[in-house]
Amino acid sequence: MVGLSTTDDRTGPAPAQWRPYTHRQVLQVLGGLVTATLTAMISTSIVSTALPTIMGDIGGQERLAWVASAPLLAMTAAAPLWGKVSDLFGRKRMFQTALVIYALASVVAGLSQNVGMLIAARALQGLGAGGVMSLTQVVLGDIVEPRERGRYAGYLGAAFGVATVTGPLVGGLLVDAPGLGWRSCFLVPVPLAVGSFIVIQKVLRLPPADRTRRPRIDWLGAVAIAGGASTVMVVLSLGGRSFPWNSGWTYGLTALSLALLAAAVVAERRAPEPILPPRLFRDRTFVLTAAVSLLIGMVMFGVMIFLPQYLQVVRGMSPTASGLMTLPLVGGMLVASTVSGQLTTRTGRYKIFPVSGLVLLTCGVLLLSGLHTDSPLAVIGADCAIAGIGLGLTMQTLILAAQNAVPRADLAAATTGVTFFRSLGSAVGVAAFGAILTARLTSGLADRLRAAHLPVPADAGTGLGTPAEIRALPEPYLGFLLDSYTEGLRTVYLVGVPLAALALLAVLALRELPLRTSAPAEPPAVEPVEPTTPAR
Repeated sequence: MVGLSTTDDRTGPAPAQWRPYTHRQVLQVLGGLVTATLTAMISTSIVSTALPTIMGDIGGQERLAWVASAPLLAMTAAAPLWGKVSDLFGRKRMFQTALVIYALASVVAGLSQNVGMLIAARALQGLGAGGVMSLTQVVLGDIVEPRERGRYAGYLGAAFGVATVTGPLVGGLLVDAPGLGWRSCFLVPVPLAVGSFIVIQKVLRLPPADRTRRPRIDWLGAVAIAGGASTVMVVLSLGGRSFPWNSGWTYGLTALSLALLAAAVVAERRAPEPILPPRLFRDRTFVLTAAVSLLIGMVMFGVMIFLPQYLQVVRGMSPTASGLMTLPLVGGMLVASTVSGQLTTRTGRYKIFPVSGLVLLTCGVLLLSGLHTDSPLAVIGADCAIAGIGLGLTMQTLILAAQNAVPRADLAAATTGVTFFRSLGSAVGVAAFGAILTARLTSGLADRLRAAHLPVPADAGTGLGTPAEIRALPEPYLGFLLDSYTEGLRTVYLVGVPLAALALLAVLALRELPLRTSAPAEPPAVEPVEPTTPAR
């Protein structure tokens, strides 16, 4: 039987009000969760190809980095906070609140008249998306027992990959389509959010809340965690672009982030109901899955973000064509996450999937490090497929392992904690790999120009413009630039290889705990609902 049973194999009887979900009901809820995941993740990638057009329309080119970074900042900082407030005020209510915040922010972004308004709306988009991404996994953990969870979690992983990789393709199509333009990039996801809200309202039923419990919010921990994570990401996202690495801004923000993170540790140790309970960090499984998620986040976004740039800048492809070239990556993630989830449910074994997945991811990134300006497209597609299969075998299984290792009281905290570290890794990866690419591009281009006895422009490697503007540059400057750009990308992928290998070593140290065939006791606090008879 799919769903929570009325007894628990370790902690005694579960509440009498709770009735298990049938397979049909789980699929109905899963439809809403998958739609929400697509909606939340596509907002972080659909705008990437539209940014040059957006900034040209509303101005503020010097603040482009903030437009790109604001949602990722908010999403990462808010992830653990959503888990705690859902424990206190109800999972379903907070999930729907996150969808409402996202939808309203998307409308404001689509109607923005200046760059300040757009940045604020993008930050609110990230806040809502952070709640959606965190709570989808928690909701699934509430309604499906760990042994059965793998067969459903794979679809969420596939949705994550599809949204991340195809976002630039959709964005390019919308910007180029007559009568639509860049504003539609923000408005198109709104109907998806509304649809997910309606589905969740109709089909999601959770145990009634314990009304005798008085919520106690860890305000100090919330401010310290969100502030510390945000400050770290500001340094990594804007360092080297908005201000030099060797500057007072860098040192001051780094010191502030360390102080806030130290305050967060103190606050969480003292809080009656901490956002990230310190006991989680005494759990070996949680620590290892969080560490692996951090590393995978770095490598994953290195592959997903920089490959379309190679295809557009070096190979001269349109945004639409470069998006189509990433389909092997999406297909690999889709197939691998679905198949591994089904096999996990059938066999009860899961460690083999992240182990084999990280082996494939390491190989895929290593193969991508051999890119040249004329690499065959079929070879690039095969390399992407290998990396995609590796990611699909790994990401959802890590969350399942963390959920299976903790009691129900820590289900939300463990799930959003792993999501938080993956998001943080993504931000770190984009910033670090971007800095590596810029440094290698600048130095490589300067060396080639000097060797040809040509002048080196002051903005060599930095003031590149759009892919179309780059392709219009005269020879031999264009050839030197493309060679240097490819060399920088090779370096990016080479740096990703040891990161993926380190994640593999961490997974090898993971103990495979038997998957529970019933969920732990103490269901989450949610709003009361009328009892319903499960569909047969």
